[in-house]
Amino acid sequence: MFNGLTSLFKQLIDGSDLSQTNTLSPNMAIACLLCEVAGADHNVDDREQETKHSLLMKLLSLNKEESKVLLEQAQEKIKNSASLYDFTSQLRELTQEARYNIIKSMWEVAYTDGEIDPLEEAVIRKTADLLYVDHSDFIRAKLQSQ
Repeated sequence: MFNGLTSLFKQLIDGSDLSQTNTLSPNMAIACLLCEVAGADHNVDDREQETKHSLLMKLLSLNKEESKVLLEQAQEKIKNSASLYDFTSQLRELTQEARYNIIKSMWEVAYTDGEIDPLEEAVIRKTADLLYVDHSDFIRAKLQSQ
């Protein structure tokens, strides 16, 4: 986080356009959100990795290799992120159904190991709030993912 602040101050001093500095592609943002929920409990097992791959292939029409590369890049991005807002800000323009599917996918990753850690649920709840997903849809996604 300190490196991120240093970088931000350097950009301010240099007069950079800060509105364009942290723009991620929607695909990268989705991959980052799946990685965030998987790592929330500080225990990412092989089943969660496989679930993330299959969800990215389904949601984004990627093949196995593209999914693998995207997840590797996403892991690097989340190391340097300050908050979930970094990943959700550009996804708000998606349709309500697409945003719902992101939340549902996050629940699927969280349920992969058979239990929901409170930290995983907190990440999903915060993401739903940031994506303007109604609480009723948040609950519906949770129930459909079990």
